[in-house]
Amino acid sequence: MGKRLTKIYTRTGDAGQTGLTGGERVDKDSARIDAIGDVDELNSVISLVLAHNVPGEVRECLTQVQHDLFNLGGELSMRDQALITSDDIERLEQVLERFNADLPPLKEFILPGGGAASASCHLARAVCRRAERRVIALARVETVNMPARIYLNRLSDLLFVLCRVIARASGQGEVMWRSARTET
Repeated sequence: MGKRLTKIYTRTGDAGQTGLTGGERVDKDSARIDAIGDVDELNSVISLVLAHNVPGEVRECLTQVQHDLFNLGGELSMRDQALITSDDIERLEQVLERFNADLPPLKEFILPGGGAASASCHLARAVCRRAERRVIALARVETVNMPARIYLNRLSDLLFVLCRVIARASGQGEVMWRSARTET
């Protein structure tokens, strides 16, 4: 690993720019920094899920996801560097299929809820969707590794399934949506 932070404030960003890996300076409100920020926020929200009592295999899965997201943030801070690969996507798909196989099929929409841990996971899913949108927006103006884009799409699917797993494991269960039109 290269340079470590020894001084927390540097004053180099006071004028509204920040540095990418390699030293390039970019505006703090650029599409690249927006994408990096949303990936960082997603990683932080996943830590909220992990602050709850979740099943061990969910904890293991989300801890690996946090490492992947750190890599993704690093990839976004370096131009022309791929740290997320098709192997990472394949691993997510396998984990998703394994967790989903034990769940009953959905016949209705579910609402965010099912206990504090599941609600935190729903928040992570929503932030993941936003991070995906930011990365797609970045890809419209700059080069972004395709696996990075696909990874976030699969991760939001995995987070949805994990919401269901966590809600059921907590004993609180899923909260099913009821259409106001069907209420009497």
